[in-house]
Amino acid sequence: MSTAVEAVDGKDVRLAPAGPRPSLSRARRSLVTAVIFLAPALFLLGVLIGYPVVYSVWRSLFDASGRNFVGGANYVTMFTDPATFLSIRNNVIWVIVAPVTCTVLGLIFAVLMNRIRWASAFKLIVFMPMAISMVASGVIFRTLFQENPDLGAVNAGLVAIHDAVADGAGYPGARPRDGVGLTGTGGAVESGAAVPAGGQQDFPLVGILGATLPGDAATAVPASKAADDEITGTVWLDFVTGGGGVDGELGDGKKGLPGVTVQAVDSAGAVVASAVTGADGTYAISGLDPGDYRVGLPASNFAANYAGVSWLGPTLVTAVIILAYVWIWAGFAMVMIASGLSAMDVSLQEAARVDGASEWQVFRRITAPLLSPVLIVVFITLIINVLKIFDLVYVIPPGSSLPSASVIAVQLWTVSFGGGNDQGLGSALAILLLVLVLPFMIINVRRFRMEREQ
Repeated sequence: MSTAVEAVDGKDVRLAPAGPRPSLSRARRSLVTAVIFLAPALFLLGVLIGYPVVYSVWRSLFDASGRNFVGGANYVTMFTDPATFLSIRNNVIWVIVAPVTCTVLGLIFAVLMNRIRWASAFKLIVFMPMAISMVASGVIFRTLFQENPDLGAVNAGLVAIHDAVADGAGYPGARPRDGVGLTGTGGAVESGAAVPAGGQQDFPLVGILGATLPGDAATAVPASKAADDEITGTVWLDFVTGGGGVDGELGDGKKGLPGVTVQAVDSAGAVVASAVTGADGTYAISGLDPGDYRVGLPASNFAANYAGVSWLGPTLVTAVIILAYVWIWAGFAMVMIASGLSAMDVSLQEAARVDGASEWQVFRRITAPLLSPVLIVVFITLIINVLKIFDLVYVIPPGSSLPSASVIAVQLWTVSFGGGNDQGLGSALAILLLVLVLPFMIINVRRFRMEREQ
């Protein structure tokens, strides 16, 4: 160890001995240790992320066979193909609707949890769908929204409500028995000849399955004799299960058709009076002036029964899928925002209330601004999630509606492995998806760094 001497103002000043230099081998050992610990993670990142990204970029420059270099042709096709363009449009709808809805509902639920007695049970109920896989959730919603009301609970409820408030009964496919003097025009059934007030007009109909008759349908009977200002008659199913009976005549257990609207039409074509058949199919149109009338059954009697809404059709299927997504992910948003609320300084809110601020003012001026970092993280996380959505979109729509509901991830799978066998175009779609997701991931990472630095 040597001592350094330095001249200061003409005098020799003896400096303290210089300390030992750090060992170069120690720095190398630290570097080697860091490399050993990072190597597995770097290897996995390279295999699972780096290589697929590089290979996808390279593969997107070749045709479907992978042998002919086509440059940017796949990217041109991607933005000119109608199916791909529809998938991009659907992804835009998803990004606009789903994250906003989940974040808003999560905020509402999180705020409500602080004000209700059974907050834990409420939180469990809302968060429970997160425990169900996306595929299972898709199966649940596909079953709920089946168009057939015998299978779909939603349409079954709509049909029950409609039948409770709607007038009359529907007998789709019904038609008059041939050779009994009735005519069918435009779906309606009319008497072949004019009927005078005080007369009778029967309507034997066929084309109706006996099993579809209302539960209150009784055996058809002849109508009572009409008064001078009435027209009476019977509407019945002119068919006997197992055979028998005389065509066009009552008897042999033939069933009346209840709930059928019968109208009397004057010579000018105006409906002057109407009646509805009872359980035994009889009716009585009263209050008629003397004269002749055409008696008919309007076409509304024979319209198809209300079967609900085509939820899984091309028009509404995307809305149903987004609803399923919101049902699952609103709980995630609620828990994240609730954690932000629990970490908030409540003294600021209490001070505002003491100063006379309303609850809405406290929420808008204090709670929401303080929650903005959490809201932004939740919102961006959901955007990243919906950009990659695949499971629900693939499971819920029937085959006929899948093209209308397709998103980028589903289109990627379809053109690559689902029959298209064009992995060049599929790789271009994968790169597009990466480019769309990457900015939001960077924003999220920066937000996390800013919060950690604070």
